[in-house]
Amino acid sequence: MTTSKTFPSVPEALRPLAQLLRRMNPDNRVYEGNSLEIITSGGRKRELLLEDIRRAKSFIHIEYFRFGNDKGGREVRDLLIQKASEGVEVRFLNNNWSGVVAIPNSYWKPLIDAGAEIIPFTHIRHGVYKWLYRIFHQQHRKVVVIDGEVAYTGGMNLNDNYFFRWRDTHLRITGPLVPALNQSFMDSWRASDGRFSYPPEHYFPESVAQPDAPFTGKTVQLVSDSPESKESAMLATYCWILDHARDYVYIQTPYFVPPPSFMHSLTGAARRGVDVRVMLPRKVDTPLLGPCNRSYYTECLEAGVRIVERGGEFIHCKTLVADDVFTIIGASNLDWRSFHVNYEIDTLIYDEETALRCREIFGQDHLQVREWQLQEWLRGRRWYHAAFSWLVHRIYRLL
Repeated sequence: MTTSKTFPSVPEALRPLAQLLRRMNPDNRVYEGNSLEIITSGGRKRELLLEDIRRAKSFIHIEYFRFGNDKGGREVRDLLIQKASEGVEVRFLNNNWSGVVAIPNSYWKPLIDAGAEIIPFTHIRHGVYKWLYRIFHQQHRKVVVIDGEVAYTGGMNLNDNYFFRWRDTHLRITGPLVPALNQSFMDSWRASDGRFSYPPEHYFPESVAQPDAPFTGKTVQLVSDSPESKESAMLATYCWILDHARDYVYIQTPYFVPPPSFMHSLTGAARRGVDVRVMLPRKVDTPLLGPCNRSYYTECLEAGVRIVERGGEFIHCKTLVADDVFTIIGASNLDWRSFHVNYEIDTLIYDEETALRCREIFGQDHLQVREWQLQEWLRGRRWYHAAFSWLVHRIYRLL
């Protein structure tokens, strides 16, 4: 674990960013020597996650925004039932208000009967004020920690959309970042009135990076955002990278409702000659979000930002890669809720090898895109398109 304020393992040009994020929140630490797998298909995540759960011996900690009462969700649930019945501690913090609100209590009963603990992030028993607060400020993180040895985080939830239908990006991690993700879970669990069976040290064995992972020895920084933060660390990260990029910044996001400071940095980078591309889904899963996304196209295209819409399966990735040296893989969307309302967690990777791989992934997704040109875009716009976009944008900020 890096403790030096100078972050020697971070490329020199990026050290001011690492320092900025650490000053914003002491928990935004830099961790050296991690092994990573960048997961780009739900099938691969399902395969790895189920195998790691099967091998669990001590505890499984899960914190998710969405969990499905479908084939993929039940597969995970049933395996958790098995592990809990074997004596493995299973703790599940679910974002019950929007993430699993349609799942009946009977769905969870076999898991609870097997010995697992399930806590809803939003519940009236937390108190009326906290209940109302959490209805609005949702837990949007996606974290699994198994035995304190392996962890998962990124954009994929646990249901059939993510396992079988959608295109998303996630991480499997071993090494020093795992205890940090576990600490994040434990903090959320306690804040939701959860308890633990053993002293804290039981949940923090030494996490050894796996030498056979696709990427080893990597330096990463874990960045958490919450509505209690005075400033959004992820908004600061995006703006900093855009303000300092020299060659390119490639962004993938399903929901694009950025605040003015983000737009200023995004368009400013394009005007400086940086190759800025924003990849969005051609068809959005939530009807209101399509007009929200497109309400920013004119401003982007006029500044030289390249807007590309990907066809095929819905793309849910929340990633950035810049200048062959920096990568973000996380849970945060590029919108007001992620930056200022929800509880989020993202992983920053300071490394050339992983950046080149993420640039390659972006290029593969780019094969299925339609790129908008300014004149073509303007020819198809009518006054009522802009009016509708403005209206749904205002509605979205209230949700």
